[in-house]
Amino acid sequence: MAAVVAIAFAFLMFPISSPARALSSNYYDHTCPQLESIVTSAVKKAMLNDKTVPAALLRMHFHDCFIRGCDASVLLNSKGNKKAEKDGPPNISLHAFYVIDHAKNALESLCPGIVSCADILALAARDAVALSGGPTWEVPKGRKDGRISLATETRQLPAPTFNVSQLQQNFAQRGLSIQDLVALSGGHTLGFSHCSSFQNRIHNFNATLDIDPTMNPSFAARLRSVCPAHKKVKNAGSPLDSSNFIFDNAYYKLLLQGKSIFSSDQALLTTPKTKALVSKFASSQKVFEKAFVNSMIKMSSLTGGQEIRLDCRVVR
Repeated sequence: MAAVVAIAFAFLMFPISSPARALSSNYYDHTCPQLESIVTSAVKKAMLNDKTVPAALLRMHFHDCFIRGCDASVLLNSKGNKKAEKDGPPNISLHAFYVIDHAKNALESLCPGIVSCADILALAARDAVALSGGPTWEVPKGRKDGRISLATETRQLPAPTFNVSQLQQNFAQRGLSIQDLVALSGGHTLGFSHCSSFQNRIHNFNATLDIDPTMNPSFAARLRSVCPAHKKVKNAGSPLDSSNFIFDNAYYKLLLQGKSIFSSDQALLTTPKTKALVSKFASSQKVFEKAFVNSMIKMSSLTGGQEIRLDCRVVR
């Protein structure tokens, strides 16, 4: 979910239409009733070959929704020197686009021109969570696909170095609350981060300290051994929590122990309100799951597209 590089807050916000545009859980009941089983099957099949797929799909959906709403703009390919979102710095490490392509191809042969890529991605993110042992939920459908995708707009994504006020502002600009911020951060229960996203905490933290003092010392030492200061190790990094293929509340428990990966995770302990939510979710997986589902539905209802693409990588 976190962006790979920190970029200053130069927000040029584009209108993201409100959830008022009729999304409905039975939107495709008559036009494409097989939709959900086809998407689930594509996600399951991909997971058999690559256990990082769920984290990739969840992050992809989050990164899609935070720019121009959930309009599948993150799926569009760059064209010549017009770089698309997927080639913006925070999105370079996104992967598993083929899962959406496979689902779309199957749907085009059954219900041509009916299902948006944005809806496929929202469903795939839900399946990613459910198939990793997390909750399932009814996804409201009826999103349209966007026609604009600009790499420069990826600077609007929350960065892993953000402090709590930057995070709150970033989420508030999308109509998301402090509870949404803390609940959606729990998506970090799935996934892996490369060293570059947390290097700032384990080397040259500030003028006087090498390591972020809020980190558990043995945990920081382990990260430093994996990510040495002046030596880039290809693909080196760390899982985001101790059970990074299982959707659970371990992320919050580790956060309270000083074992979080990103500065933006640690930032959740810096205000009484966010810290209370972290503690609440750490003490009850059920309470976390309920909050996560509500926040996912809220986030995924930010709509912004105009068409139904026939190929998720190109506009019509």
